[in-house]
Amino acid sequence: MEHSHFDCRTELINLLLSKLINNLEYTLTSGSLEVEISSIAYDSRRVAENSIFVAVTGFSVDGHKFIDMAIKNGAKAIVVEKDICVETDVTIIKVKDTRNVLAKLSALFFDNPTSKFNLIGVTGTNGKTSVTYLLKAIYDRANRTTGLIGTNGTIIKNQSIKNKNTTPESLDLQQLFSNMVAANTSDCIMEVSSHSLSLDRVAYSNFNVGIFTNLTPDHLELHKSMEEYFRAKAKLFYLSTDFNIINVDDPYGKRLADEVRNLNTKLITYGINNEADIYASNIEYSSDSVTYIANTPKGQISIKVNIPGVIYVYNSLAAIACAYCNNISLKDIQTGISSVKGIKGRFEIVPTNKDFTVIIDFAHTEDGLQKALTTVKQFAKGRIILVFGVYAAPGEEGSDKRWGMGKVAAEYADIAIVTSDNPKEQDPVSIIEDIVESIKVHNGEFKAIVDRKEAIKYAIGISQKDDIIFIAGKGHETTQIIGTEEIPFNEKEIVTETINNSGEIKIS
Repeated sequence: MEHSHFDCRTELINLLLSKLINNLEYTLTSGSLEVEISSIAYDSRRVAENSIFVAVTGFSVDGHKFIDMAIKNGAKAIVVEKDICVETDVTIIKVKDTRNVLAKLSALFFDNPTSKFNLIGVTGTNGKTSVTYLLKAIYDRANRTTGLIGTNGTIIKNQSIKNKNTTPESLDLQQLFSNMVAANTSDCIMEVSSHSLSLDRVAYSNFNVGIFTNLTPDHLELHKSMEEYFRAKAKLFYLSTDFNIINVDDPYGKRLADEVRNLNTKLITYGINNEADIYASNIEYSSDSVTYIANTPKGQISIKVNIPGVIYVYNSLAAIACAYCNNISLKDIQTGISSVKGIKGRFEIVPTNKDFTVIIDFAHTEDGLQKALTTVKQFAKGRIILVFGVYAAPGEEGSDKRWGMGKVAAEYADIAIVTSDNPKEQDPVSIIEDIVESIKVHNGEFKAIVDRKEAIKYAIGISQKDDIIFIAGKGHETTQIIGTEEIPFNEKEIVTETINNSGEIKIS
């Protein structure tokens, strides 16, 4: 696939400002509405001549502080939510919520692109990426023109575009949707993060299908509580119009299903243990795959997922349920799922030509790590050597997450190499000490190594025949954030390089 950087500046259409803001509630504080707008921007550096600049208040950056720069770069209109004073005749429009208005203007500017294809949104703590990739394989098999947006980037006509966030900002998102329309996309499958729902990135997008995978503690730096986190996720299922597809084996999924059951949107449930519309039976696990019988209202099919573990039974059931709702044949569903040989950073086995195994996985929550290590235990012949850390998030100093991850490491790994994930501006030693404290209490064996590359090297250095090294937390990511610096960090390359130079490894 080709890789390109997405430019969030938009220069496609010319619209009269008065027409663009026709349905907004606003106060005109200066200037005229009879100006022509050729692009929208929320980043002053991306402002072009005749732009409308929307000043968004973010977590660390306030767009209102960059209004002068936006005007200097050619903005003809500014949308604000605070009282400001500028010494120019530029048009100033005040609204209640600039983030919401950015989403609305973006959808209008690109002529509501999501009304022109089938939009499928996948939300939940774990499994979003896997579900979208399994779905894309099914829809491709059914000869549908499918776009994808998520953690691993955006795919439009087999061109891969890097995303800054799992769900891009509303302006960037609507431009991607518009590009999909231009590429005659029939179905767009996207990961919908809780951040994007809370921050209105997906507002004014017309979702046909909403899919719920599960809910476990994560992102509580933003949502403050599990109840708030649940309510953020639940928003998607009030936006979707055709089908809500929900995992009823998950406690929050069961609650959500009960909550949305009487909406006009049709509810389809899936699961293994509880009664569901689409369910798995005769499940058989192996070291490199899982097989089962998928039971649907249209009949049964045998399914093989080329990634092991119960989580991939659930992820594939979600994909099956969605494809069933969109009238894709059982044969295309079966063939599509079996065609997925692996997903980058999702239980990815690194070729080593050694008598031990190295697996890279994105598991970064207590629940995700427990499910992953439970899968490993099913086929492990030797020791499980876990390499992991906990990423830094505002408000998570000394959090329950570190304690929970340490407990899982102690219970499921033979030895845990505790290291840095993305410490950002927090003290990596302090994060590691919190995790280690939990491992000690739960009687686990551990080694603390702050440098993640050295931790991986150490794990490889102590490995013996039939051991499994499980490197958790970063998965597909190819950078590490230390302080304010984002440095290249490709775990697959580090493993390969370390093994190739294995004669040089020194264990201390």
